[in-house]
Amino acid sequence: MSRTALKQVITAIGAYAAHPDPRAAIANAVALVIVSNQPFYPLYIYWAVSPVISPSYVTFLSTPLFAAVPAAMRRSSLFGRALLLVAGIGNTLLCRVAFGPGSGVEVFLFSCLMLALLLFRRRECAFALGFAALAFIVYLQPSALLGAPLHLYDPGEYAALQRLNFLSAASLTVLIGWLFAGRLGTISHSDETDQGG
Repeated sequence: MSRTALKQVITAIGAYAAHPDPRAAIANAVALVIVSNQPFYPLYIYWAVSPVISPSYVTFLSTPLFAAVPAAMRRSSLFGRALLLVAGIGNTLLCRVAFGPGSGVEVFLFSCLMLALLLFRRRECAFALGFAALAFIVYLQPSALLGAPLHLYDPGEYAALQRLNFLSAASLTVLIGWLFAGRLGTISHSDETDQGG
């Protein structure tokens, strides 16, 4: 790909993610970062955990939802922000079913909790509390209710999978915190002026 074509792609992605509401812009950025990383998750598992990567394919079921967040945001900022959390919590639940409780994939719920509490305004606190409660409900689902995982890894592989998921979720949480820290002034202003609802 030529440098000009690459610039055009980056410009198009930037335009797709842009939004006047700072919370919506952050949600769009997070959604597109997740979309760009999902194709690599099976490779990370192959390199760090095991050559058996088929359970990771379930993550692609959520890719269209994450990719649709900026489009949904143009219709309604509230709907777009909610869609990001539905995709994130739903993807975590699917991965827990696919990999089993020994995978540590539940750690991604911390990123979802952080988003639930930061993406919504004070007047939208019912949504924040509702998505936070949903994340806790997903975490508390008994393993017996979710059924057997698609593949049983050995204890060493599960330990490696836990490390991989922790590093991935920690990186995502740091990114979310960094994006919000960079927009604190505009977020506070948008709350005061009640823009971008």
